[in-house]
Amino acid sequence: MANIRDIKNRIVSVKNTKQITNAMKMVAASKLRKAQERIINARPYADYLDMMIRTVKYKNIGTDNMLLADTNGNENNKNKADKVALIVITADRGLCGSFNSNIIRAAQKYIENNQKIDVICIGKKGYDQLKKRTDKIVEHYNDFFNEMDFAVCRDISHNVLNLFLQKGYTKIDVIFNEFKSAIQQNIIQKQLLPIVPLESDVVSQTDYLYEPDEDTIINELGEKYVDVEIWRMLLESSAAEQGARMTAMDNATENALELINELTLMHNRARQSAITTEIIEIASGAEAISE
Repeated sequence: MANIRDIKNRIVSVKNTKQITNAMKMVAASKLRKAQERIINARPYADYLDMMIRTVKYKNIGTDNMLLADTNGNENNKNKADKVALIVITADRGLCGSFNSNIIRAAQKYIENNQKIDVICIGKKGYDQLKKRTDKIVEHYNDFFNEMDFAVCRDISHNVLNLFLQKGYTKIDVIFNEFKSAIQQNIIQKQLLPIVPLESDVVSQTDYLYEPDEDTIINELGEKYVDVEIWRMLLESSAAEQGARMTAMDNATENALELINELTLMHNRARQSAITTEIIEIASGAEAISE
């Protein structure tokens, strides 16, 4: 059995850890409330814009606009056919359970299944892990989630759009964590570009008149769609990260409390054993003197 001093030192250490994890849980809970408000406010606009551009795609299925048309048949892409891009969204920090590892595992599987691929990492944890496993990373963005600035998001989305137009990818997919609740995050793989049309039974049969012209409207809507869709995914990931961190720190705090109780019981037993030993020694000494 460990001596009493070692047990007391360990109890103090675990109590300090418990204070840290509890504080981190409270901070994550505060950030989660703000992140929830942002994503709840962003979803209606993003959903409506998504429906609008996908409706336009359905009604213009034969267009040669690269944002709407399938790129496989484009003459400019013959030498780059079947090349895809993957955007991987993770957190910049850890201590959030399996939040990052699940995304990295899904991204690794995707990369293994695609020979011709470029990878774009948003989030330090994903970049740090994937750069050890693949040389396909062409862009990476770190320390975004500290500020959550839409202007920075627009820079990212413009770079993504330029890569799509210049390199002629067959498609660009995104893997990210979708926020459901503080204890539930879903890993989502979604095609960002080219835009996927709506199902025929969802599309309004109303004919559209374009002003100033169809190509200008499609280009403007397409650019705004990429901006808003990436912003939405980043907001989803941010809220999911804070929920995962709050849950992880709550579990860590509970585990620390259980460990403190176990160590306290061990400490009491060690003290009782030490006291019993001392009593026996004193009684034995007294008996030896009396003889």
